[in-house]
This record gives sequence, C-alpha cells and structure tokens, in this order.
Amino acid sequence: MEIQYLGTAAAEGLPALFCECKTCRKARDTGGKEVRTRTQSVIDRKILIDFPPDTYAHALSYSLRLGQIQHLLITHSHMDHFFPVELIHRHEHFGHNAQGMLHVYGNAAVEKAFYDAVLIDRFQVHPLDNAVKFIRLEPFADFMADGYHIIPVPADHDKREACLIYIIEKDGKCLLYGHDTGMNLSNEAWECIFSHKYDLISMDATMGKRKTDGYHMGLADDIAFAKMLEEKGCIHPDTVKVISHFSHNGGMTHEELEGFARAHGLDAAYDGMKVSV
Repeated sequence: MEIQYLGTAAAEGLPALFCECKTCRKARDTGGKEVRTRTQSVIDRKILIDFPPDTYAHALSYSLRLGQIQHLLITHSHMDHFFPVELIHRHEHFGHNAQGMLHVYGNAAVEKAFYDAVLIDRFQVHPLDNAVKFIRLEPFADFMADGYHIIPVPADHDKREACLIYIIEKDGKCLLYGHDTGMNLSNEAWECIFSHKYDLISMDATMGKRKTDGYHMGLADDIAFAKMLEEKGCIHPDTVKVISHFSHNGGMTHEELEGFARAHGLDAAYDGMKVSV
C-alpha cells in the first residue's frame, strides 16, 4: 500500500495567504518543502482522501489522472477539506472519458455541502447522475471500495458535525488516517482504533509546539498518541508514524519539524511525499 501526501497544510496553507509571520516569511523565502498546500492524500492512486481547493494544483504537480479515480473519502465539510463545486467538472461536458462513477463518501454535513454546490441553477444543464454519486457514512459503518476495507471513525473536531478519521485495510496492510482530530475521542472510537494493528499511522500535527484541549493535535499529542498505540500492541517496530496537517500557528519550519520527527521516531510529511508499507 502506498500513500502520497499531496498537500500537508492546515486551512490557511503555508505560507498563509495574507500572513507576514516569521514562519510564513521563511516559507516564502525558502520555498521547497517549506511551502505547503491544503491537506489531501491518495492511496495507491485509487482512494483519494479529501478534496481541498488545491486539488487542481495537486493533479498538475503529481500527474494525477483524477478521471480514473472512483473513490473519494471526505473527513468533514470544512472548506480546506471539501471544496465540492469543482466536482461539476467530472461531468462529460467538462471531463471527457472519465472512468465510471466517482463515489464521494462523507457525513451529513458533507452531503449537504455537496448538493448545495452541484445543484445550483447554472449547473442544472449538466447533472452529475452518471458521473458522481454521494454516499453518506455513519460512524463505524464499514464498507468496501475497490477492494479496500474502510472504517469511518468519529473524530474529535467540529462538534457541529460527525467529523471522521479513517482506518483503511487491504492485502494484510492497515493504515490509520487521522486528520483533523484532537485526542478527546469517544470510548467507542478508541476501542475501534485499538482493535487494529497498523503499518502506518498518519497524525494531525496542526498545533506544532502549542497545546490545545481537543479539536487538533500538536507534537506532544502525536507522541502520546503513538505511545498509546504501542502500549496497546497496535503498532510494531516497522510501523511508519507520520505527522502532517501543519499550520504556521504551530511556529515551526519544515526543517525544524524534520529534526523533531527524527528525534522521536516520526516522519514529517511534506507535499508530494510518498510512503509505502
């Protein structure tokens, strides 16, 4: 199983659009791995996770053939993770010869955002019935997609909706994709997470050196999260532990994040990074 991190930033990107803080100035001046687009990943070029405003740029940067992808997992409805108006471009009028149906999976808030975007008047002449299908998910209701066993797990994020993180399994490999979430998960969510053994865990690191009580995680939370999984026997010596979803508010450059990660047995994601397990 391969995961590619197409974007690794929080909502405002890095450098943030209007920001002049030290971290953003450093990113603009340095470029390279210091520059981050909004968070999105793809597994084996078959399962796309989240659909931010930067999706088009990701397709160009990494030669993604989005018309061949038929499964899109959405974590929650926030704009940096779901920018649904672009989905109209999968209609044959805009995207010729797209392969089959794109299945979009998400919670009720994601479903509302989807229909609010694609059913506006000017798109009525290009209905998506034969191009995009929305499938509402409920927490813990597992399903199969192109041979992948996927379990949506309720996150600790926006209480106004049932935000999700995902456990994804195929061919004896298992990964936990944990963006956006804090540590205040329900007992049922912890039980589900602890019931699996992971070859890769991908953890929210939005807060960087800062600490917050829920909603997102920081580096101290990432260490604690990995330790809990280790104590429960959920990870093994070769498990890859990745931190991602970085914000300038965390106050760390990629160079600093890499140094921290190496010291704690973690990998700091950057845009375009590939990991195989």
